[in-house]
Amino acid sequence: MGTIKFGTDGWRAVIANDYTFENVNKVAQATAKWIINTGSSENGVVIGYDTRFLSREFAEHAASVFAEMELPVRIASRISATPAVSWAAEHFDAVGIVITASHNPPEYNGFKIKAPYGGSALPEQIARVEEELLKITASLPIRPFQNYLRAGMIREIDFVSGYLDILRERIDLEAIRNSGIRVAHDPMFGAGSGLIRELLGDDVIEINGDRNPLFGGTAPEPIEEKLDKLAKTVITNKCAIGLANDGDADRIGMVNEKGEFVSSHQILSLLVKYLHIEKSLTGTIVKTFSTTDMLDKQAAAYGLPIVVTPIGFKYIAEKIMNGDILAGGEESGGLAVKGHLPERDGIYIGLLITEMMVKSGKKLSELVQELFDEFGPHQYYRNDILTEERKKNAMASFCRSRRLKEISGKKVVEWDHKDGVKHILENGSWLLVRESGTEPVLRIYSEASTREEAQELVEAVTAKVDDPSIFSAT
Repeated sequence: MGTIKFGTDGWRAVIANDYTFENVNKVAQATAKWIINTGSSENGVVIGYDTRFLSREFAEHAASVFAEMELPVRIASRISATPAVSWAAEHFDAVGIVITASHNPPEYNGFKIKAPYGGSALPEQIARVEEELLKITASLPIRPFQNYLRAGMIREIDFVSGYLDILRERIDLEAIRNSGIRVAHDPMFGAGSGLIRELLGDDVIEINGDRNPLFGGTAPEPIEEKLDKLAKTVITNKCAIGLANDGDADRIGMVNEKGEFVSSHQILSLLVKYLHIEKSLTGTIVKTFSTTDMLDKQAAAYGLPIVVTPIGFKYIAEKIMNGDILAGGEESGGLAVKGHLPERDGIYIGLLITEMMVKSGKKLSELVQELFDEFGPHQYYRNDILTEERKKNAMASFCRSRRLKEISGKKVVEWDHKDGVKHILENGSWLLVRESGTEPVLRIYSEASTREEAQELVEAVTAKVDDPSIFSAT
């Protein structure tokens, strides 16, 4: 049995391998001890769960552990998107627990922890949970879930209804409904199923909305290569926009009225423009190291500060908790904005972009083109290479030592080592090489003025991974 270790957003493991009732019991114990020892919340926990195999049963087991340790427990009465649990944590001033593995493959499940402020627990808080976990050697004996329920130690609450009410207050849903546009929604068989339709009504065309713990045989991740069905749905039904969410609905994927993918970089840039220009909001822009340079140009044009963090939403969350943040995001589709939860929320972000379209009277493709017209074209490409550990390490070392001086005929003029190695090229394009810390994967990202150039840069460096001269150079 492997070590239980929290990653960038919770603990995740393969069901029946390391993700067992025994281990969920131990993680719940450790979380309860952290809450009790630090006084993190006098209101106990709120617990939600997604559509994965046995998620409700794992949630009931965790709830029983918390109740046995005399913490008040509120458990979701139905499948709940992660942002709904984050809302409940803030609303009840309680620690939030979500049984979900987010966008991981279907054989995984997980355990996310949300702080009472409605966002992800900070790294130092997770570290305290892990410290408690090291002290736990056995499962805590518990009674049947129904016993705690009958005793009032556990209460069932509909988090989703309260969360949707907040969205009704913060998004001009009436304007969207009255516009007559159609919206396509792909919840990818996950916890976001039915939510957009519940808010907007019959003008929403939902696909992949039934509960399927196998997620159609693929990981529920709203990236470009997995949105073909959504793109076809948009075109066939003449929709104005297509929205997609990952398994727990905290991430967003998007296609425009032509069925073309709209990247998270473009979505974040659109949000910054809408919030600042149309809603007159100010604050710092926060982006991760692999996110578009268009945001830097917007910050300069709008007179707004911008901060660059290492890759991972936890770094953005820390900035949100400690400063006045207008918008923050990462290239994987996790975005947060001022005036809402200090948390990723794929449902809210999708609706906010839809509101932007309706208020402007412009198509989504036109809004993106306006950004390019004002700040120049920015196109992105990424490749995750599964390779041998020795090749991954050799290539990473080669880049750290600044031996990669030219890429696809373009001279490297600057190196940035904030998280991996970003190579700034003479024409303003960039390429980032970053090694995975947990698997033999090398991640290569690039941004250039055209998609073709961005892809060309990535492919040029990808080819070097198997180059024997890289090994001799290191």
